[in-house]
Amino acid sequence: MLSSQQEQEKNIQPKAGLLSAAVIVASLGYFVDVYDLLLFSIVRVPSLESMGYFGQTLTDNGIFLLNVQMIGLLLGGIFWGILGDKKGRLSVLFGSIFMYSVANIANGFVNTIEAYAVWRFIAGVGLAGELGAGITLVAELISKEKRGYATTIVAAVGVSGAVAAYFVAQFFDWRTCYFIGGGLGLSLLLLRIGVSESGMFGKTKEQEHVNRGDFFSLFSSKDRFFKYLRCIIIGVPLWFVVGILITLSPEFGKVLGVQGNVNAGAAVACCYAGLVLGDIASGLLSQWLKSRLKVVYVYLFLSVIGIAAYFFLSGISLFAFYAICLFLGFSVGYWVIFMTIAAEQFGTNIRATVTTTVPNFVRGAVVPLSLLFQFLIKCLTEHLYMQELLWV
Repeated sequence: MLSSQQEQEKNIQPKAGLLSAAVIVASLGYFVDVYDLLLFSIVRVPSLESMGYFGQTLTDNGIFLLNVQMIGLLLGGIFWGILGDKKGRLSVLFGSIFMYSVANIANGFVNTIEAYAVWRFIAGVGLAGELGAGITLVAELISKEKRGYATTIVAAVGVSGAVAAYFVAQFFDWRTCYFIGGGLGLSLLLLRIGVSESGMFGKTKEQEHVNRGDFFSLFSSKDRFFKYLRCIIIGVPLWFVVGILITLSPEFGKVLGVQGNVNAGAAVACCYAGLVLGDIASGLLSQWLKSRLKVVYVYLFLSVIGIAAYFFLSGISLFAFYAICLFLGFSVGYWVIFMTIAAEQFGTNIRATVTTTVPNFVRGAVVPLSLLFQFLIKCLTEHLYMQELLWV
């Protein structure tokens, strides 16, 4: 059943084209967003080694910095989401780009774990806002019939940012990689001219009685809360794959007996190359099936197959491992589809809040997952140690 807010939206016909300024800026913004978000996963090892960390301390500090970044994303998602519904989508789109660009430039100057953590947190807060604001803007400016194609363009351009980050990291020092990411973001701000605010948001803003950006209203109704929760849960497998399996692929590669040293940057690049293909395929498939939900079911089934292959095909060649990373990326290539589903479930007065918080709660799920991972590693190590003592 539609809310009164959603009923009013039916009278506002979006007229923007597939290659409108909003779609272009959202696409390029997502490109820089993904570049900066995944850059840490790519340069984690060389950046920490340059600070004198190796072995288990490198892994522990890497997980710590990843968690700090994800906590920033979680808190930033709430902040930018509420701001997007109260002040407008454009203010969030460009404000978040400015914040994470400055933070990533600062990351290039750090020399201690403490400074690294501070700027990864600030970058996380900034990175939390761009995609949600961009998808909300595109969803409100593009007609329902063309929306799937528009979000496919955003996804295809955006997730290729991780592949670009990998190739940049092959030719430049990790500090320079951060400078390039920050520079790309600041350059993107020059494109803000010509991007118009959502007409739906404008109409809602004129209605003074409408309560916009009320985050806690998502929890005041049982039906609304469970709808919101379901939007979050369907995205968790994606960031389990990216945040745990791919980011920590060098460590997993050793445990699984992969024949060769797994390079985290190469694993990320393979995964996101698969994501590009997966996002394009999921967008086109959703248009063909006239259903986004059916596409999510298909991709969740594929992700189960990919995760099973990752863990059970031990002792494989390095090429085969990267091929699995590619397939895993394809299998979770429903990110923008899942965000579009979230955007379409709620009215304009709360849409930016939902579309911005949902993906960042999903990203934030990496924190408990990584803590669980460390706990299990500790338990396994202690178990093996006790067995060794018994044998002695």
